[in-house]
This record gives sequence, structure tokens and C-alpha cells, in this order.
Amino acid sequence: MIDNNCGYCVGGEPLAKFGIKICDLSVSQLILFKEQSHKGRCIVAYKDHVSEIVDISDEDRNAFFADVNRAARAIHKAFNPDKINYGAYGDTGCHLHMHLCPKYRDGFEWGGVFEMNPQKVFLSDEEYAGMIEKIKSCL
Repeated sequence: MIDNNCGYCVGGEPLAKFGIKICDLSVSQLILFKEQSHKGRCIVAYKDHVSEIVDISDEDRNAFFADVNRAARAIHKAFNPDKINYGAYGDTGCHLHMHLCPKYRDGFEWGGVFEMNPQKVFLSDEEYAGMIEKIKSCL
């Protein structure tokens, strides 16, 4: 199922408002979050437009969490965060996805809950491309 108003479903301009697709994973897509107050922050979004984890099969749920794990390993390898926070929200954008938010001991918001979109750090197209290549090389 696809929701034509959902950036995860349709990509293009709706996705470009907040992210850049890195690649497809087994049952999801990996997206670089444009706001980079937390260097390496990404989103793993399920392949179909479902709202809840209980709406997918056990097999797909396991594959989704394997995709989250694969992305987290790549972020750890690429950027060496001290911790990754994981967030699954969707009160308004009801598409199953998980935020992977790298945290650094000497960095922004260490010791606290991350802001959804602090609107503080945006990069050039070249910097985004470099991050994407670094993540891809670590997958």
C-alpha cells in the first residue's frame, strides 16, 4: 500500500523536505536525515505504508529489525558515536519507521532525549553525498 502524501512512500519532493534516500535494505529503505545536529542520523523506513509494527508479519518484523541493526552497525563504523538512540514515532506521519540518532559524549544533547528536528545543522549537497558514501561503504 502507498500513501501519496507520504515522503517514505513517494520519495521525491516530500522526502527531500527532511531526508535523502541512501539505499534499499531487505524490507526497508535507509534515509539520511538532513538535519545533522547528530552526525550520522538516519531513518530506517519500512517498505510499505503501515502504521504499526503489529501490522506486519513476524518474518517482516524480524527483517525490519535486522535492517535497523545493519544501519546501526554502519553508523557506528562510519562515525564512531558513543551511543545510538532509537526512536519510533509516527503520531502524524503514520508510516512505520525508526530514527537512529547517534550521540557523542562531547556533542549536542548528550545525556538527554534528542529533539526531533532542532533545525540547527544543515550541510551542503557535497557533504551529504560524502556522508552517504561513507555509510554505504560500511553497510
